[in-house]
Amino acid sequence: MPIIKSAIKRVKTTEKANAANSSQLSKMRTAVKKFEKAKTAGAENVEQLFNEAVSAIDKAQSKGLIKANKAARDKSRMAARLAK
Repeated sequence: MPIIKSAIKRVKTTEKANAANSSQLSKMRTAVKKFEKAKTAGAENVEQLFNEAVSAIDKAQSKGLIKANKAARDKSRMAARLAK
């Protein structure tokens, strides 16, 4: 554990940011998994789940949690899966 006051503050800030980032990434992954599961099961609300997953991916990308290419790749794969 740090002794210097500024380092102590930095640890607190880092932990807080880490918790927020982990939560946002988890929400994104959950949204994508819900879409995949619904598509496999043949549910009727697949388009709504697709839109929610795309929104979650865009939000994660805008916050810098995933790179732009990964966001585009994931959205493209989901769109292709939706079209099938």
